Amino acid sequence: MDSLENRLKFSAKNKPLVSLVLCGEAGQGIQTVEGLLTRIFKLAGFNIFATKEYMSRVRGGSNSTQIIISSMKVSAPLHHIDILIPLDEFAIPHLKERINNNTIILGDKEKISPEREITDIPFTKVAQEIGNPIYANIIAVGIITAIFKIDPKIPLEYTRKRFFSKGEKIIQGNVKAIKKGYEIATDLVINKNISKLQIPGPNSKQNIKDEMIFNGAEAVSLGAISGGCNFVSAYPMSPSTGVLTFLSQQSNNFNIITEQAEDEISAINMVLGAWYSGARGMVTTSGGGLALMEEGISLSGMLELPAVIHLAQRPGPATGLPTRTEQGDLELALYSGHGEFPRVIFAPGGLQDLFYLTEHAFNIADKYQIPVFILTDEYLMDTYYNTQAFKLNKGKIKAYIYKTKKDYRRYRFNKNGLSKRGVPGWGKGFVLVDSDEHDEWGRITEDKDLRIKMVEKRLNKINYIKHDGIAPEFIGNENYKTLIISWGSTYHILKDALEYIDDDKVAYLYFRQVYPLPTGIEDYLKKAAKLIIVENNATSQFSKLLKLHTGIEIKHKILKYNGLPFFADELASRLDKITNEKEVVR
Repeated sequence: MDSLENRLKFSAKNKPLVSLVLCGEAGQGIQTVEGLLTRIFKLAGFNIFATKEYMSRVRGGSNSTQIIISSMKVSAPLHHIDILIPLDEFAIPHLKERINNNTIILGDKEKISPEREITDIPFTKVAQEIGNPIYANIIAVGIITAIFKIDPKIPLEYTRKRFFSKGEKIIQGNVKAIKKGYEIATDLVINKNISKLQIPGPNSKQNIKDEMIFNGAEAVSLGAISGGCNFVSAYPMSPSTGVLTFLSQQSNNFNIITEQAEDEISAINMVLGAWYSGARGMVTTSGGGLALMEEGISLSGMLELPAVIHLAQRPGPATGLPTRTEQGDLELALYSGHGEFPRVIFAPGGLQDLFYLTEHAFNIADKYQIPVFILTDEYLMDTYYNTQAFKLNKGKIKAYIYKTKKDYRRYRFNKNGLSKRGVPGWGKGFVLVDSDEHDEWGRITEDKDLRIKMVEKRLNKINYIKHDGIAPEFIGNENYKTLIISWGSTYHILKDALEYIDDDKVAYLYFRQVYPLPTGIEDYLKKAAKLIIVENNATSQFSKLLKLHTGIEIKHKILKYNGLPFFADELASRLDKITNEKEVVR
């Protein structure tokens, strides 16, 4: 791995931002501080980006949240830390690889015994003077907002709004803590370390106040609502649970039936039953849950029933790292379910993608009567930043349901493999489906010739699905020599990393749809003198898929599988090393 100094070389370039990290045990209020700071900065006109890494426990452990504050748009994490607020003695050892000589540490020396210099702030003592040690974190909110010269009216008004339901006593305690933080910051701003920090100002040209803050789980959920979802079932499993939770909270507003199933097998079969009856259903799960759903996915293929499957990836095998991130389940989605039948796999790269691809997934599943996967991961689910509000129903909802006649045949043969899909009770026909091989009516058959025709009927859909395929996004100079390839959640990270690469012969090809692969991608790959692929897994699953369909081997692979996402500055360093490396002719 590159040295820390080499990684920091890239992040030191002129980009007006500050990387703030809070670290402590679960239960110490990190999420409260994160929620306050991100909304306060947005209200003050700053762009914000927030992501977290946390251990699989309710109390204890070492969890950290990074908040990046900038006058420019930010949508990727950074390895380096400008300001660190450690809330316990384990925070600094936990983040030691990310702390550098320029990192400013604001901590309570009574609680922390670091080996390096810190700026002592007696959070606990001051909080007790206010009336309760719980206010220590709110004091930190006041300090940070003061360092950024934010008008104190903004944090005070938002804090009152945030704690309104807690009662006047709690509100006044938090207000006092914010004010005390501002007082402490008066001395801090002249501190030699703080004064060296390049503090960005708000963006006066952007109307950031009118933008929205979403996390990945909310974006998927809103995309499902916009796509006409009216049924969702799941067995809770991190990091997918946020989708079930959000849709449950909004179920009355949007007429959605939400069901916490007894297990994943029931969850997928409920979704198939919903589509069979004319509803639009989605199941949300993670890798271990999808493993249990495989028979149901295969059932979707045989019955030619639509299904939208949100698969939020996390590191395996088995339970693995249940609260960490990885792009390790592409092949699971690609090959899940026994037998041969078509499917589509989308891999959103950011909040806008999450919304519009989820919305699109419902139309594609409905139109082609197939399972459609939405591949996300823990990093994408738990990350949020300010972005433009989504446009509900930007893509029109089109129902592909047929009012049946008396002679209705569910699996009637035709050129494109798509039979008209009826639902029970609408029309005069009998809607018969069966998990065994069947004839045009849906009746069980073991006729060999009919079996061949039915297999070919189902597989023939692939040729038509490609007409609705999403081409990869190309970024950069068309006269490139080096082509970087990625998919899914690495999108914004790689885009930010490329800002640090001074080479106009480097281009980037990003895949939002990873299956079926669009036609013509061989031309992109063959044109490059050097190919690099970036993936959050150990075996480069997407490069294997590309080789399978194009015959082209990608030599240079940047892979990460320690449970953390890539950092933009870290990735820039690794890319720079490969792009400047001369190829050896053998």
